[in-house]
Amino acid sequence: MVLEVKRKEKESSQNLIRRFGKSVQQSGILTRARKFRFKARKKSPEMKKRAALRREEKKRAFIKMKKEGKSQRYA
Repeated sequence: MVLEVKRKEKESSQNLIRRFGKSVQQSGILTRARKFRFKARKKSPEMKKRAALRREEKKRAFIKMKKEGKSQRYA
C-alpha cells in the first residue's frame, strides 16, 4: 500500500509532516507493521515435547511437596 501526501501551496514542512503522520495513523499501516515485527515463531516439535515434559516434572514435584506439607501455596 502506497501512501502519498503532496505539499500544498504555501504549506510549511512541519505542517506537511503532521499531515503525513496523521494519514499514516488513519491508514493502519503502522499497526500492521508492528504485528508482523513482533510475530512469535513456531516451536519445533522437539521443543514442544521438552516443554511438556518440563511441565509434567514440575507438576509431579509440586504434588509431592503438597503431600509432604512443604508447599506454601495451600498452607
